[in-house]
Formats: sequence, structure tokens, C-alpha cells
Amino acid sequence: MVRAFLLSLAQLGDRRILAVFLKSMLVTVALIGVLGAGLWYGATRLADRWGWDSLSGGLLGAVALLAAFGASWLLFRAIAIGVMGVFADDVVVAVEARHYPEALATARSVTMARGIGLGLRSAGRAILVNLALAPVYVALLVTGVGTWLLFFLVNGWLLGLDLGTMVAARHVPSAMMRDWRKTGAVDRFAMGVAGTALFMVPVLNLFAPILGAAMATHLFHERRPL
Repeated sequence: MVRAFLLSLAQLGDRRILAVFLKSMLVTVALIGVLGAGLWYGATRLADRWGWDSLSGGLLGAVALLAAFGASWLLFRAIAIGVMGVFADDVVVAVEARHYPEALATARSVTMARGIGLGLRSAGRAILVNLALAPVYVALLVTGVGTWLLFFLVNGWLLGLDLGTMVAARHVPSAMMRDWRKTGAVDRFAMGVAGTALFMVPVLNLFAPILGAAMATHLFHERRPL
């Protein structure tokens, strides 16, 4: 795990990885911007329908923007990993080209359609699971016991599975993906917990999706039979 993290950190300056970082950040910011614009527009239209004056409508719009900001902070992990699913193949190729050229020679490229599918499933799964567990989070928050522990356990499992799948999609036939998921679960879970922790650190959280995809590539090949 430590080796995978250090190798991934050392490759952040790779041009191909920087390109993925810029593309994924632009798309993520655009999606968050669309969310904010949508909530603001809906709030101002609602104010007009209710016959509020411009000041009250402006205040409602400001509240909507604040709500969008809060929602974006809560959903950043899901959005960022979902977007990364679309561009992950480029990160995996960059890591394999430098460290695992033999594996790169036999890998299958992940089509844009499949990448989008992986990204949507990842984001949807993260949102739905955390929404389903929201009452439990609140209950634990009230008691002061275990909220963050449960959050890290759940999201570590989800993130590890998502990142691992992004790499396995290049090397494991679709018919064998279910069998692949039964192997290496502990390593993927540990990687997912580490990635979830990165998402909690300001500035570093911006690089968490890239680092996670690179770490997943190293872990996949370290466990892969020769």
C-alpha cells in the first residue's frame, strides 16, 4: 500500500496524468456549476411565482447557492470518482507504460461508453448507499459514537471497489469480473479507506481521484499472477 502510494505520488508530474487531472477537474467544476445554476434558477423562479419582491427573491437565490455549495461538498467524492471513471483509462495507461509495459501490451482499451457507464454506476452507488445510511449516520452523530468510523468503512469499501474495477476492466474479461471481485477484497478495502482519507484533506482531495486510480493500478498488478 505504501509503495503504491509513493509510486503514484511520484508520477503526478507525468504529462498524461496532468492532462487527466485538468480534464476531470474541468468536468467536475462544470457539473457543480450546473447544479448551482439550476438551484439558483429554480429558487428565483419560485420567488417570482410566489410574488416576492426582488430583495426576497435574491435572498432565496443566495440560500439556494449556499445549498448548492454544501451539496457539492458532500457529493464531491461521488462526482469526482464518477468523472474519473470516464478518464481513468488514461491514468492506468500512463502507470502501466512506466511500470508494467508487459501488461500494457495485452490490455484492452476501455471505450468511452464503458467508461461513462463505470463512472455513472460509481457515482450512483456512492450516493444511494450513503443516502440509505443517512439515518444511521444521524443516529450515531447524536450518540457521539462511530459516525466517522462507519463513514470510512462504507466509503472505503465503495471506493476500493470502484477504483479496482476501473483497472480490472482493462485486463479481466467481463464474464470473469464477478470472480475477480472475490479476490483481493482486503487490499481494495485498505486502498479505499486510504483514498477516502485523502478526500478529507484540503487541496490533497483534488488529487485523490488521480492518486486512487494510480494506486489501484499498482495494487492490481502486484497481486496479478505472472
